[in-house]
Amino acid sequence: MATTRNAAISFIFFTLLIDVAGLGLIIPVMPKLIGDLTGENISRVSQIGGWLTISYAAMQFLFSPFIGNLSDRFGRRPVLLISLLGFGVDYIFLSFAPTLGWLFVGRLIAGITGASFTTAAAYIADISTDENRSKNFGMIGAAFGLGFIIGPVIGGFLGSFGPRIPFMVAAGLSLLNAAYGYFVLPESLPKENRRAFSWGRANPFGAFLFLKKYASLTALILSLILIYIAGHAVQSNWTFFTVQKFSWSEKMIGISLTMFGILIALVQAGLIRYTSKRLGNEKSVYTGLLLYTLGLTLFAFATKTWMMFAFMVPYCLGGIAGPALQSIISGHVPSNEQGELQGALTSLMSITSIIGPFLMTNLFAYFTRPEAPVQFAGAPFLLAALLMLVSSFLAYQALRTRKPALQTT
Repeated sequence: MATTRNAAISFIFFTLLIDVAGLGLIIPVMPKLIGDLTGENISRVSQIGGWLTISYAAMQFLFSPFIGNLSDRFGRRPVLLISLLGFGVDYIFLSFAPTLGWLFVGRLIAGITGASFTTAAAYIADISTDENRSKNFGMIGAAFGLGFIIGPVIGGFLGSFGPRIPFMVAAGLSLLNAAYGYFVLPESLPKENRRAFSWGRANPFGAFLFLKKYASLTALILSLILIYIAGHAVQSNWTFFTVQKFSWSEKMIGISLTMFGILIALVQAGLIRYTSKRLGNEKSVYTGLLLYTLGLTLFAFATKTWMMFAFMVPYCLGGIAGPALQSIISGHVPSNEQGELQGALTSLMSITSIIGPFLMTNLFAYFTRPEAPVQFAGAPFLLAALLMLVSSFLAYQALRTRKPALQTT
């Protein structure tokens, strides 16, 4: 049984790795592609980039509970493979988009089919025990990290030949990913643990009713939401901030994202194994959130390129918080509701991907426009640091009560 579980973790890890690498390929070239299609300056380009992210997130919010419920009914494997195939088709579509409007259409399609991480999280929950759940959820972060090692550096290199080339390569990776999963990915949810599909539970608002059943987890879920909103100070703004502040090229952006990937992989695949045992989930949450706060504050006031690389260290070390928090939440939901839980959480995270990019890119645009009262491109990082502090307060308030439903293992 242990051998089968380890093999399944490896399968899902490599599936996500290829998927993230495809996503990482296109990030360095997005500012140039948007600029080429619109002719706008970096402040306006950042706002458009934010709206592209929002359009993707809005579709994820609407469709993630539906996808999560489908996986509870039919199993994780078929749902995951269809999602991966959808990504490949989307990248092909984007590689030939002639106008900005078509970019938005492509992002909408990707948001509908982009449930691979929702289903992967449910897959991991299916095969995890109380002892290794936090470590296994950390493998999702490790896949993100390694994907961003491979993807952005290749994307930055390919972007020098044209901003559309990385989209074509990303399409190939996504389709390869789907083929890989078809041949090697086993099903994780036994038929006896599946449940009937319910439209009432498959809509995004039904997802909130599902979470309402677990009222004791509300503060922890709010803490997780704030982490994701704050994270968009980096995710949605990094390319725009570094172009505006340091005039970075696509190649330099790719190198920086690769460094992010290396650090995230080290934390999620290595350090978290140590912290989950030595610190436990609760202390990992507090420590990680404080490190996030430190890293974001340092980013806000960085004045040299080398500083951005140095300050990645405390920020990425903060990555021990998310898997620990997710482990606490997941550990108190039955196995036949894990798909619904992950779909509900993904819906909430999709809302953060609507709020976060809107908040952070508009804040960046406001403080970088020529008529801004103060020129301060780091404003989104500073706001994110404050949100991390609020997140740590919420987590502390929830966990300090030591109610049985919230105690860590």
